[in-house]
Order: sequence, then C-alpha cells, then structure tokens
Amino acid sequence: MHRLIVSLSPHAHGGDSTEKNMYGVLIALIPALVVSFAFFGLGAFIVCATSVVACVLFEWAITKFILKREKTTITDGSAILTGILLGFNMPSNLPIWIILIGALVAIGIGKMTFGGLGCNPFNPALVGRAFLLVSFPVQMTSWPVSGQLLAYTDATTGATPLAIMNQAIKTSDASVLEQLPQGFDLLIGNHGILGGGCIGEICGLALILGGIYMLTKKIITWHIPVTILGTVLVISAVLHYSNPVYASPLNVMFSGGLMLGAIFMATDYVTSPMSKKGQVIYGISIGVLTIVIRNFGAYPEGMSFAILIMNAFTPLINNYCKPKRFGEAAK
Repeated sequence: MHRLIVSLSPHAHGGDSTEKNMYGVLIALIPALVVSFAFFGLGAFIVCATSVVACVLFEWAITKFILKREKTTITDGSAILTGILLGFNMPSNLPIWIILIGALVAIGIGKMTFGGLGCNPFNPALVGRAFLLVSFPVQMTSWPVSGQLLAYTDATTGATPLAIMNQAIKTSDASVLEQLPQGFDLLIGNHGILGGGCIGEICGLALILGGIYMLTKKIITWHIPVTILGTVLVISAVLHYSNPVYASPLNVMFSGGLMLGAIFMATDYVTSPMSKKGQVIYGISIGVLTIVIRNFGAYPEGMSFAILIMNAFTPLINNYCKPKRFGEAAK
C-alpha cells in the first residue's frame, strides 16, 4: 500500500511572484521609455526620474514612519512601476514640485492609505494623474511639441490630435480633421507640429511591443487590452462612417492614452477583475466609456477616467462572475 499524504494548499508553485511580474512590466515599458526620451529629451528624463524617485521615497517613508512596519516594500518593484506610469501620464514640461505632489497622492492616497500593494481599489498612478488634472489643469494640459530635446519648462507647446478631434466635433466641422497626421504617423509617434501629449503615449508601436512581451511572458492575458481596443475600434468606425466629423478609427486608436491605458494601466492585477468573463465585461465597459467621454464630454481624453470608474466596479464584476464551486452540480 502507498501512503497518502495530505497537505495544505497550495500544492504546486507556478514560479510567479510580485517581484517577477512587476519587473516584467518594467522591462515591457523599456521601448516606450526609450522612445519618450528620443522624442522629448531632457523633459521626459526629468519628469520620469523625479516621479520614480519620489514614489520610492514616499513609499519608504510612509511604511517606515507612519505605518511603522519593519520591512519596507520598495524592492518589490511596485513603487518604481507606479513612478514610471505616473511619469508617462504627465507632459514633459511639468514642474518638479507638481510631480512631487502627484507622487505623494499616488503612493500616499492611491496605495498606502488602503494598506499597500494588493489592497488599493484604484490604480495609484491614475489616482495621482486625476488629482493633478483637477488641481493643475493648465500645467497638465500644456503639451510640448516633440523634438525639443534640450527644452524643459520652456518647451514650445501645441494642440494634440485629441484636441483637434474634439474641436471638429464641437464645431461640427470635418475639415478641422485635415490637420491630423495619418494613422501610421501617429502609430510611430510622428505628430508633426502638434503637441505630443503625455510622455508615455507618444508612440503606440513601442507600447504594442511591450504588450506583446507581456503576453509572451504570460504577465497579462489578451482579454482586457483586446476588448478595450476592439470596442473603441468598432464604435469609432460606426461614428466615423455615419458622420465624418468623427475621426477615423485608426486616428482614434493611436491618439492619446488609449494604448498606454489598455495595455499597461487597465491590466493592473489588483484593480481589474479576476475571471476571464469579468475581464471582457471590464474591457468593453472601459472602451465604451472612453468613447463617450472623448466625444461627448468636456475633456478630450477619457481613458484615465474610464479605467478609474471601472476600477470601482471591479468588486461587483468579481461578485457577478464568480466561478462555480468545485463539485457543484451544473444546472
């Protein structure tokens, strides 16, 4: 007879860890980071470096002196990732003191207030961005034109493709859209004389490469990014072909923070649904909200707010999409 040994779960370890996944996402962000430095130069470096250092220091200080925990969590990569993503959601000419406020809000309010990594209901980087956007709307919507590699706060600014699209809708003048670059130019980050937008959204191709890396490493699954992008593509196509005042689907896809949000922000483990069905519902909802806010709201970009809104609905989605208990009889 063989001896039966019963032990507590988990019975097998898949090799995943918080550190492995966090640093995996950071590796996936390298192409976008390099491209942002190439397009925005000194400004992108100052904003991203300040954001990362501030997020790490604030997490260490809050853990050490407020929560009074002996072990800090700054080595797990989550604070660095929050800093990079927060920097990616800022213009490259943002003053350092505003970046510091954004980092404090992202880490202090968006993350540590709820108990730290794994407990936060909202994406910390987007909490910081939303706070800055409401508090400093002028500075947060001043978009430097790419190619000014040595400029920082004195960089020349311009309207973004999303602003052009919003203007065309508000004025009901489709000719305004002639100022937009072609879809392929937007894909590779060639905005011409238009403002480049946030640091991390300048080049959709670099973000797609990072997304492919995460898919091959099984850091994320296809469900959230594909459903978000597919929903936006379908709705924008219907709007465009029903009324030319709405931009073409390709221009919509590669403008603003859609790619950055769909691939790197909405897929956050903590704030997104756990089941595949829930992720599809979550992704479709973000896509619909993004289109609604962009086309019918006062603010040209809707991706950040759409993700934050659906972060709030994640517990309800998880409850609705509960898997059947093992051994439960099928109806």
